[in-house]
Amino acid sequence: MEIAKSNMNGHQNVIVMRHGDRLDHCQPLWVSTAERPWDPPLVHDGKVRAFQTGQRIRSQVGFPIHRVIVSPFLRCIQTAAEVIAGLSAVDLDHNAMSSKDMPSIDNSKFKVVIEFGLCEMLNTTAIKSEVAPEDGKFEFKISDLQAMFPEGTFDINVDMAYKELPQWGESAEGFRERYVNTLKVLADKYPSDNLLLVTHWAGVGTILNKYFKDATKYIVTYCGSVELRRQVLKNNESEEFEVVTSHGVAFKDNKVPIHGVIFT
Repeated sequence: MEIAKSNMNGHQNVIVMRHGDRLDHCQPLWVSTAERPWDPPLVHDGKVRAFQTGQRIRSQVGFPIHRVIVSPFLRCIQTAAEVIAGLSAVDLDHNAMSSKDMPSIDNSKFKVVIEFGLCEMLNTTAIKSEVAPEDGKFEFKISDLQAMFPEGTFDINVDMAYKELPQWGESAEGFRERYVNTLKVLADKYPSDNLLLVTHWAGVGTILNKYFKDATKYIVTYCGSVELRRQVLKNNESEEFEVVTSHGVAFKDNKVPIHGVIFT
């Protein structure tokens, strides 16, 4: 089935979302025995949160998602898979807790792509030196990550915006530039598609900082997100994105939510 386009009104929508609850933050001792301590999976509650986020997006945002573009880190891959399950349930059951409770899904509505440009900050701000690979090389087996998504959803014919991972020790300025550039490249590549970008705290924070320069620190909860929209003209020229709303995001100092969204 061909993916339905919703952007006939000339607008493109992009949701930039943080991953769900990660295991090492819930069980700190996990890293002492983990084979890949820098790449934790989600805990069960994180999967539930991600699935329910997919349900919320489907029922509340008012536009369909056409492409899900995701960081290669396991916590983001698992988050995206659960969100897709919540988004694509044929008979939406609001009491379902995670994808295992929802056997009936329609996989024809989405295309999924892994994107190195959305990966975690590769420096000691985000990944402690004692858990990072000793040689500074973060390796991912893309075929294994592809297999975590429902059959028929992964788009194997799409090149990444960033074909290589950043070098370990990237600068703060470098990662901010990377996130902003990745958003622009992906949005321009798919101007008629609404996108869901599943990334890390720094990805959501960077996008916030771009549009709210007077607020330097934010609370971004697990699966917290920012919704952007821009006008796309017939010749594929486009206006600048604007922040429409957010979910699970607030200013750190006073807990005031972005654009009036209730922070919980």
